[in-house]
Amino acid sequence: MSRVGRVERTTKETSVTVEIDLDGTGRVDVSTGVGFFDHMLDQLGRHGLFDLAVKTEGDLHIDSHHTIEDSALALGAAFRQALGDKRGIVRFANASVPLDESLARVTVDLSGRPYLVHQEPAGMAPMIGAYDTTMTRHILESFVAQAQVALHVEVPYGRNAHHIVECQFKALARALRYASEIDPRQTGIPSTKGAL
Repeated sequence: MSRVGRVERTTKETSVTVEIDLDGTGRVDVSTGVGFFDHMLDQLGRHGLFDLAVKTEGDLHIDSHHTIEDSALALGAAFRQALGDKRGIVRFANASVPLDESLARVTVDLSGRPYLVHQEPAGMAPMIGAYDTTMTRHILESFVAQAQVALHVEVPYGRNAHHIVECQFKALARALRYASEIDPRQTGIPSTKGAL
């Protein structure tokens, strides 16, 4: 069974192509023009063991918002496509990942219903290089909207903005990996409704 998603998204602001293989080995090839965001997508692929390719050309002469947002939307759509009918998946998962002084806790339900709860420490530095730290929540919102998953992300403590954001992506990668894995005991759709 191939669990691969491929999405192309083109607007007046961006051109995005995303490919994801849920049963990969963590091979990543990303290029969005936003260095720190590329670093976060690399974390997502490598720690999720997803083969992930993201190519985005955006209006970076304005700022990075559209480039990041549209990449996250396409990523969510590709992830949903790769899941197919979700037959045999684990469905629920959580992961806690520390990064030095920071800790992220992520819980996911591949429910077919988009919902995000996101908490991170107040007073973070506003920028990491060219990356606006307020975009982390927006990335997750955009991903959730297209992937149609319920996602809870909490960073109860942390000081360094780089660490606070990076541990979220690492924990997200692990939670998505565990939730999307095939459960050998689950032969159908893991829902009393019969559909996800």
